[in-house]
Amino acid sequence: AELKAFDEAKTGVKGLVDAGVSKVPSIFIHSLSPSLASPPSPKPSTSISIPVIDLSGIKGGSDPSRKDLVGRIRDASEKWGFFQVVNHGIPILVLESMLEGVRGFFEQDDEVKKSYYSRDYN
Repeated sequence: AELKAFDEAKTGVKGLVDAGVSKVPSIFIHSLSPSLASPPSPKPSTSISIPVIDLSGIKGGSDPSRKDLVGRIRDASEKWGFFQVVNHGIPILVLESMLEGVRGFFEQDDEVKKSYYSRDYN
């Protein structure tokens, strides 16, 4: 019932935040199976750094450094789930335009966004 209500609202997680929800809804909480649960971590490190993937010098094709790059991306994806890419060659103006588009989408009227949040594919 909770999932159905969430889907029918078509406002997504942002809609929950806007509505003042202060507790994570149960539809988003999944217990780990014993095989996925990890032992408690030792004392957390205070020097955490996000993996950085440097694309400078990559030529593509069968370039040996390409294989190393793919390995570093795989490692960062598996261990962290994300990474920072540097020296990618995308102009700053393009990046700023992309961010402006994302902000524009999320600042739209909720009625306009509802169709994007729906899992109803009819």
